[in-house]
Amino acid sequence: MHQPLDIDHVVRLYRTYTDDLERVREEQRALLAPPHAMKAQLDDIEAEITYLLLREARPETVVEIGTFHGWSTTWILRALRDNGTGHLYSYDVVDHVLREVPGRLAEGRWTFTQGDVRENLEKVPDTADFLFIDAAHSARFAHWYVRHLLPRMRPGIPVCVHDVFHGRRALPFTEGAVVLRWLAERGNRYFTASRAHAPEIHDRLNDVKRRLALGHPVKDSRDNPMIFFSLS
Repeated sequence: MHQPLDIDHVVRLYRTYTDDLERVREEQRALLAPPHAMKAQLDDIEAEITYLLLREARPETVVEIGTFHGWSTTWILRALRDNGTGHLYSYDVVDHVLREVPGRLAEGRWTFTQGDVRENLEKVPDTADFLFIDAAHSARFAHWYVRHLLPRMRPGIPVCVHDVFHGRRALPFTEGAVVLRWLAERGNRYFTASRAHAPEIHDRLNDVKRRLALGHPVKDSRDNPMIFFSLS
């Protein structure tokens, strides 16, 4: 994702990886089935775009900040599996994810570190080709990662940040407000399929998904508040 992501690019990715995405959606759906239903954090479109960007980028090193129960972790790991290459390094203060991620999916391609990533920065590989952030949504945490984590990363890598646009605008004094201001100061464009912030993009992608027989929801929530950008 070395050029700004836009709706046409995302639509092309959906069409390119339709069959693989259909299979992965069913695999993820199975994780939500009782009796041991996983607690899912990402909505469908943002999870699918993350998977599609990973397929396109074919990263060797992926960093995930925030795992909770492993919904995003499993989406990322399936993309690495389908690429046939890549390793995921995940960080969280809780270890629920260790009991949720299927062993066969994790084997050989996943390293989990428990603890506050702010105290483990030296363990975060600065060779990352892809960065995913869904952790504390406070302004304080966002100030930390724009000052200390992002400057360690290589320019041009794809970055995903969750929970930015639950409304038309990011709330003040939140992670979203901090990261959007940081992007604006650098002239760094972003893409979102948020239903509240970009309803026309959200609706077009849902129409594309219906045409590709991907319209049946995996997860009921449809806010899709994530933003995607290339690190400038």
